[in-house]
Amino acid sequence: MSSLHLRGILLPDGEPGELWVRDGVLADEPVADATTLEGYLIPGLVDAHCHLGLGPDGAVSPETARRQALDDLAAGTMLVRDAGSPSDTRWIQGEDDLPRLLRAGRHIARPKRYLRGLGAEVEPEDLVEQVRHEARSGDGWVKLVGDWIDRSVGDLSPLWPADVASLAIAAAHEEGARVTAHCFGEQSVAELVAAGIDCIEHGTGMSDDVIAEMAERGTALVPTMINLARFPMYAAPAKDKYPTYFAHMTDLYARRKQTVGKAIDAGVQVYAGTDAGTVVPHGQIRSEIEELAEVGGNDFALGAASWRARGWLGAGTLHPGDSADLIVLDADPREDLSTIYRPKALILRGNILDI
Repeated sequence: MSSLHLRGILLPDGEPGELWVRDGVLADEPVADATTLEGYLIPGLVDAHCHLGLGPDGAVSPETARRQALDDLAAGTMLVRDAGSPSDTRWIQGEDDLPRLLRAGRHIARPKRYLRGLGAEVEPEDLVEQVRHEARSGDGWVKLVGDWIDRSVGDLSPLWPADVASLAIAAAHEEGARVTAHCFGEQSVAELVAAGIDCIEHGTGMSDDVIAEMAERGTALVPTMINLARFPMYAAPAKDKYPTYFAHMTDLYARRKQTVGKAIDAGVQVYAGTDAGTVVPHGQIRSEIEELAEVGGNDFALGAASWRARGWLGAGTLHPGDSADLIVLDADPREDLSTIYRPKALILRGNILDI
């Protein structure tokens, strides 16, 4: 365990300060024989939509999951909110050299209405029971697949009747868990927000009215901008067979930045997530920050991936008593975002990482 003296500009306040690290925890009193590091200090990054233990074909080996986690850590991600995985990744939580992990259990989807092998597949009459199961086996989150292509209609459509979804969300809340959902289209996000869901993933179908309701309710949004940029790739194979779906996805893609920008302007709580695990490689949180910065500015994007996200998930920042999970940078990232690609030091649980 390293004894450290950290001195410089502390973010987000932007004021000069100094901290010490004792037994992996931040302190405001000097520690003897501490190594001094100076720079801009930012709380460790958060990937709020990440799939450790998931690959393109489903569950992966522990060795592969470890490599995924290390790729995320090398990019500065020190806290992962799992957004669904078919692997039991609880073992990661016992590994001090890997990011902290909040698990959501498996995605919950309907048979033949999602990617094969990824989710727990149930019909609507079994949704409430499955939600309770995932709430009890996870770390305070449940992940629903809110919509997907319905081949019988040739377009996106919700997986769950609105009344059933409402009962499922209430059941999760009774179990002490929050609920989030994959939503591309307009109907699913509107119904799930009205049902009291806690968070929306992607959210490309948010209308102005839904955005206003999310801001009023405190419903969070994790847009996964680098995943939204892949919509043309997802839609292309369906162009001839499902032209309505193709046109819909193309339209959602074209206005994605405008939609997310409206949510930011309305005061919706927006956080950074990469959707790593299938198409998106791990270790891309800095690219997500850059994409969010194009819409909301550098300070907003950094907060969405650091101090605000950590507060949302109940993690510490840069206060005495918090775990020493932080990054030392050579310049102010609010002015020079490129500095996040050249950290002077990554510190996890008080240890300087060699990665």
